[in-house]
Amino acid sequence: MKYWLIKSEPDDFSFDDLMKSENRTTHWDGVRNYQARNFMRDGMSVGDKVLYYHSNIPAPGVVGVAQVASKPYPDPTQFDPDSKYFDPKASEEEPRWMLVDFQGLHELPRKVTLNEMREDPALANMRLVQRGNRLSVMPVAREEFEHILGLAGQ
Repeated sequence: MKYWLIKSEPDDFSFDDLMKSENRTTHWDGVRNYQARNFMRDGMSVGDKVLYYHSNIPAPGVVGVAQVASKPYPDPTQFDPDSKYFDPKASEEEPRWMLVDFQGLHELPRKVTLNEMREDPALANMRLVQRGNRLSVMPVAREEFEHILGLAGQ
């Protein structure tokens, strides 16, 4: 099993939105960064655990736990000319962008903020706290995942 962190702006798609989705599951479309795409396409497996992170708010942080709920498959938004994620270079025969489905498991007892994680020596090597890291999908070490759950009171 691997561990991941995914970021979403709560105004766009919050953890509550995920938990209210049918079967608490949604597809993670619109990722247009090759490294993030590669993590989903090449690294994620059904059942991998995921930290759900709210970004672009005054106190960003991890708010919930999800799991990978599907194998990777082509992101349909790349083929839709009316979508803001349309990619004219993509084709059904050669898709450029992949996605996976995520299923919400549970909300954390409390949010673990980015500032908290930055100040915690146990998380000093975590990708999220590294300068310039803006990926919306990134791997997390098992120890980091468990430490964050502990910080949240779980």
